[in-house]
Parts: sequence; structure tokens; C-alpha cells
Amino acid sequence: MAKTAFIYPGQGAQKAGMGADFYEKSETARAIFDGAGKRLGFDMKELCFEENDRLDLTEYTQAALVTTCLAMTRAANEGGLRPDMTAGLSLGEYCAIAAAGGMDDLDAIRLVRKRGILMQNTVPAGEGGMCAVMGLKAEKIEEELKKLPGGVTIANYNCPGQIVITGRREALEAASVKMKEAGAKRVMMLNVSGPFHSPLLVSAGEELAKEMETVSFHALKIPYVTNVTAEKVEDIAQTKALLKDQVSSSVRWMQSMDYMIREGVDTFIEVGPGKTLAGFMKKINRDVKVYNISSWEDIEKTRNQLC
Repeated sequence: MAKTAFIYPGQGAQKAGMGADFYEKSETARAIFDGAGKRLGFDMKELCFEENDRLDLTEYTQAALVTTCLAMTRAANEGGLRPDMTAGLSLGEYCAIAAAGGMDDLDAIRLVRKRGILMQNTVPAGEGGMCAVMGLKAEKIEEELKKLPGGVTIANYNCPGQIVITGRREALEAASVKMKEAGAKRVMMLNVSGPFHSPLLVSAGEELAKEMETVSFHALKIPYVTNVTAEKVEDIAQTKALLKDQVSSSVRWMQSMDYMIREGVDTFIEVGPGKTLAGFMKKINRDVKVYNISSWEDIEKTRNQLC
């Protein structure tokens, strides 16, 4: 039986103005933005809707993007769109869990605020980074990284031909040279503040686990697929350990999408600003349908396309 999944982007999808039309047109969305601002102690509307220097800082980005995506989700739910399964890329996994019923929206937002601060501050700025490798198979990248000192690992399996590696900057620069020698079409250092999804962030995951003890988790209404194993989670009791590990382990996005397709998902709705995940899906599997909800009008348009 065909299934529909909501999928959520990770850090990097944020842009000024995101969610403003939802705030204007949906009382439910408005309550999420206002509630998030009150819970965190700053104006979430100003952060998301206006041009500013904070939106691209990890400690603010994560809360802003999750707030926006969850506001869009609840508006979409009210518009008659509901998933059978969810998944999110890195940060987006928190949206996926909340959308699946595993935690309250404001708790998810508060948790990612803490996550963003930990990820930004665990490794001093400039000591670590991330690098996108284009046009080289994941297996070849894994093989080459094993030969190199310095502990560079794969951060993101985004889609075939686009893999992100992570680690200390000096080792990462050496690895990028090796990737070019191995046949990569392009190797590009990313504009990020740290070596996200690397073993260097194990301590950040441990600190995040302490924060999770203050959050109430609920029985899942539908399954979500975790980045850590690229398999579905149906028991919320697994979630804390997975989120702790997720900070320092590889994001298995393309494996997650393959898994969901094997589970019968043939329609994916990307909820959030931009179309990054839709772009990845074109390289993962062109046979499935992908829709986007990034503006208020997209709800009705998507509903009509699904009818």
C-alpha cells in the first residue's frame, strides 16, 4: 500500500522571511512562533522573518529552522495533509520526531536550542570543519579515509555523488587533496563553524543527553526513520540514545530514503524552506513523487496534486 512521508531539511536551509506567511495566515503556526520566542527568551519572529546576522549562527539557526518547519507542519496538518512516516536530515530529525508525536513542539525547539549551542562550542572555532565531495562513490571515499591519519570521517551520505566529510581542519584539508587524487569531480570546504557529525562531538551528545532528561517523550503515533541506523523507530524508548549518538555519527540520508521506499513510501513531502531534499531525491530515486511545502499556497497546491 502506498504511503506518504514528511521529510525535513537540516541546517543550511534557513533563509530570512521563512514562515512569515504561515504566521500571518495560521493561528496554530502563530502560536508556535510566539511560544518558541517566549520559551527561549528572544523574538523568534524577528530572527526568522527579518534580515539579521544571527540566523546563520548555529546556536540560533537550529531553533529557528525547527520552529519554522513545525509551524508549517501543523498548518499542513490542519489543511488535511498527514504523513504515514517521517524523517529529517540531521537537525530535521527533531521535526520528524515531533511530527510523529514523539515530543511536544516547544520541547523540540528548546532541545535544539541547546543542541545548537553545544555543537557550536564543543570544538573551538577554526579547529574543525566539513567538506563536500562531489562525484565520488561513498565506498571509495570510505576506502580512502581509512588510509589517512587524523580521524576524518563521513558526516553526511546526502545522495549518490554528494558526500560530506568532517574532522579537524588540517586533516580535512589533507583528505580533500586525497579525494581529488582519487577522482572526485569537486571538493569544497563548507562554511560551517565546526566538525559536525564527527567523533569530536561525542561530548556534545553526552551533554545533550542530560538535557533530554528534562523533556517528556511520548509514544509515537507513526514511525520515523533515524539518521543513525537508516531504519524506522517505532518505540520512543530508543529515541534518547539515538539523538545522543546522532550528534557525532554519520547522517545516513540516502540510505534512509532507500529504506522508506522499500517500506512502501512513494510520495515525499519536503516541509521547510528550500528544495534541498527534493534535489537529493532526484539522485536517489526518480520514480517517487516529491512535493514541497515552503509557502502557505503550497498546502493547497500539494493537496490538489495528491487528489
